[in-house]
Amino acid sequence: MMTPTYLTKEGYEKLQAELEYLRTTRRQEVAERLREALEDGDAGVDADAECDAARNEQAFVEGRIQELELLLANAKLISDKQPKGVVQIGTTVTIQENGTKPESYTIVGAVEADPANGRISNESPLGRALLNHKKGDVVTVEAPNGSFTVKIVKVE
Repeated sequence: MMTPTYLTKEGYEKLQAELEYLRTTRRQEVAERLREALEDGDAGVDADAECDAARNEQAFVEGRIQELELLLANAKLISDKQPKGVVQIGTTVTIQENGTKPESYTIVGAVEADPANGRISNESPLGRALLNHKKGDVVTVEAPNGSFTVKIVKVE
């Protein structure tokens, strides 16, 4: 059994939409490109390169479809009904390191992580350290470049 993929409702819908696009529109476009390349097959080296490129693109699209199907099959939607005031996947937490300004992050599953936009994975050192803590807790984060402590200022 695979470990579950934690997703927000929006994240799940986004992956569903990508999968649908790949299965319908993109698959057709790549098949058409491959068909055209094969028809031009006697045009020499350029045609061979085009056939290879189309086959590679087809393999990429099919691989991504399989990846998305697996992710969605193992998806666990993050519930809106979680204990209030406790850091869980799906909550937004504001933390402060000694003397720095507070920073807010939303804890999400690894698939939706986007640290530049304040979305950190529950599997990251910071995300893992914050889970199940409350406002006022001081948490030690074991990061690859050493440990540091942060104070939880707010949990939403």
